Amino acid sequence: MTFEDNRLASDLYGQYDQNLALIEQRLGVETSARGNHVTLRGAPEACADAAEVLDSLYQRLVRGQQITLGDVDGAIRVATALPDHQDNLPGLSALAQVSTRKRTVTARTPRQDLYLRALAENDLVFAMGPAGTGKTYLAVAYAASMIERGQIDRLILSRPAVEAGERLGFLPGDMREKVDPYLRPLYDALYDLMPPEKVEKGMQTGVIEIAPLAFMRGRTLSHAAVILDEAQNCTPMQMKMFLTRLGDGSKMIVTGDPSQVDLPPGQRSGLSEATSLLKGVDGIGQIAFGEADVVRNPLVARIVRAYEAAEAKPAAAEDARPASRGHDGDGA
Repeated sequence: MTFEDNRLASDLYGQYDQNLALIEQRLGVETSARGNHVTLRGAPEACADAAEVLDSLYQRLVRGQQITLGDVDGAIRVATALPDHQDNLPGLSALAQVSTRKRTVTARTPRQDLYLRALAENDLVFAMGPAGTGKTYLAVAYAASMIERGQIDRLILSRPAVEAGERLGFLPGDMREKVDPYLRPLYDALYDLMPPEKVEKGMQTGVIEIAPLAFMRGRTLSHAAVILDEAQNCTPMQMKMFLTRLGDGSKMIVTGDPSQVDLPPGQRSGLSEATSLLKGVDGIGQIAFGEADVVRNPLVARIVRAYEAAEAKPAAAEDARPASRGHDGDGA
């Protein structure tokens, strides 16, 4: 392969050729880079995947975007997606993206691509799945881009405080300081996607609003992007209250992990009930992420896999247990 721009080719290879090393490790090919030329050796299919990955990443650089090891990993994931899903996948160059002034975020898995497209097509989107799948980060990225494009007037961040609830008043500080610990993941995403001074100014002017779930009752949220994170910890009543806040020109994104419910025993999750009741409703999108979509450190995917396997064992044992035999009526 030959790339026209030597400087961009260097960025493509990564520091100390770390991007090429990741491609070698994940695709089982050998790469040899000299100047703006790269030679690929390996199985034909693997070399074709590697070439597609390199070409798509180079095109991003040509468009002025930066690439990281995470972007390389994402391109590899999509290029090697299961064959039975191929018909539903766009080419690497057509993966969904969302841009803010600070960065451009590109889908790193086929499911993330579907998620970003669902956000563009629906007023309400549910995103469910384990930690590390990007469901919250992409929601904040999409909302931040809507603010910068002038499509909405406000960004409202909400999250249930399971262990506090009405006890928020016992925490020191003003309302923002009280709920900061619960909304820190949303803050982290905002600061990663927008200049810090823009975030601070937005919070001071009310363009970016922190709204604990308990304080949403009675409001109508128009011309806003509303994100409810950790929604698995909402009760059915809270979820219904939240969903019915949706006003004109607004987009609502609900994220959560059904496997990490912290509600009291016996209390049903409002997220599970809502996704069941609203399945197939026009204007509502639902995306279910899995262990294969985890885009954090590869160790996170292995941790999720181990927990899922452990949770499956009791269920399998219960299914295998023979039913207790009652009396057959003969006095035995």
